[in-house]
Amino acid sequence: MSGNTQSGFLALELDGDGAHPAAWRKARHAPDGLLNGARIRSTVLAAESAGFHIATFADGPVSSGCDVAGRLNALQRAAFAGPVTSSIVLVPEVDTVYTEPFHVSTQLASLDYVSGGRAGWLLAASGSAEEAAAVGRSFAEGAALAQEAAASVEVSRRLWDSWEDGAVIRDVATGRYLDVDKLHYVDFETPADFAGPGYSVKGPSIIPRPLQGQLPVVAQAGLLPSDADVVLVSAPTPSLLVAEVAEVAEVRRAIAGRGAVVGGGATLAGSAAVVAELDVVLDARGQSASGRLAELDAFTPWSSSRARFVGTAAELVDFLAELLVVADGVRLHPAVLDVELEELAQLVLPELRRRGALKPVAQGGTFRELLGLERPLSRYAGVGAEN
Repeated sequence: MSGNTQSGFLALELDGDGAHPAAWRKARHAPDGLLNGARIRSTVLAAESAGFHIATFADGPVSSGCDVAGRLNALQRAAFAGPVTSSIVLVPEVDTVYTEPFHVSTQLASLDYVSGGRAGWLLAASGSAEEAAAVGRSFAEGAALAQEAAASVEVSRRLWDSWEDGAVIRDVATGRYLDVDKLHYVDFETPADFAGPGYSVKGPSIIPRPLQGQLPVVAQAGLLPSDADVVLVSAPTPSLLVAEVAEVAEVRRAIAGRGAVVGGGATLAGSAAVVAELDVVLDARGQSASGRLAELDAFTPWSSSRARFVGTAAELVDFLAELLVVADGVRLHPAVLDVELEELAQLVLPELRRRGALKPVAQGGTFRELLGLERPLSRYAGVGAEN
């Protein structure tokens, strides 16, 4: 998808009070607000009203020494946001190593229903020994993480296809709710060289096929080399980020040229959207961005592998316009959600739209439509019932 002059999309990370570990000190709510639905509702509606295309929800255990004591599960937050929103895509982070693939598949399919087809999956592969100990299984690291992620995605994709479209018939005359010929076993088994504990999944799913058919999968570059619908790209500095995004986009185009087919055969690997990752600190409330950052760092230093933009809203507009020439989208990580979101909504997104750099927000649209992906047929369509 990259390498053209088409308008792009913006995603906003809505975890906690912001990306900076001391963001809670500048938040406009009581500390326990992070653990109730009112905060989820207000932030996601503010992001939707501002014109963001996608909201993402980070997950995982709270780091040792972090200022924030806890968080709600990302899938639960996204599911809560589904019925109260109408246009913004909801993409929770879900681990693939210490979760059961069958349950992940059904939970994400349910999210697609409650959001009206606006769901996606932000893939994570935890290398945490603490998480492994919490669920009583062996610790995975290195190449094993990519294996776990690929297997979990393949299970989900097969299960999403295990109910063909039209499997629910509700035939009162014959007393049949389902057409059993349109339900299928998936018969997945991990390969012999699988690094972690092997497993198998018989299927079919316990929930009908998602509204999108297949939910788009979002992954960090390198985690799913040829099997992601959206690739997240990071770099240490803004200037290096532009170069890195352009390089990754070129690689994806080369893969597309070789005609590699992924998943259920619905998309080409090279058609994956390339999305840049960017931390953002803006001038706000009469304070310079650098001054605000120094004040927050005095409480708790901020360490991040992502490029960091520190400056004015006008400067950010110029940088995003440049970045969206080579990237399909950008995911913003605001230092303090309450502060940066206000500046983004008032000064950044309107100007980007005026310049034609952003796609229009589609009421009732799906995540696949935003990415320019067709709704795929089930891989099992027409093969007959599995017995």
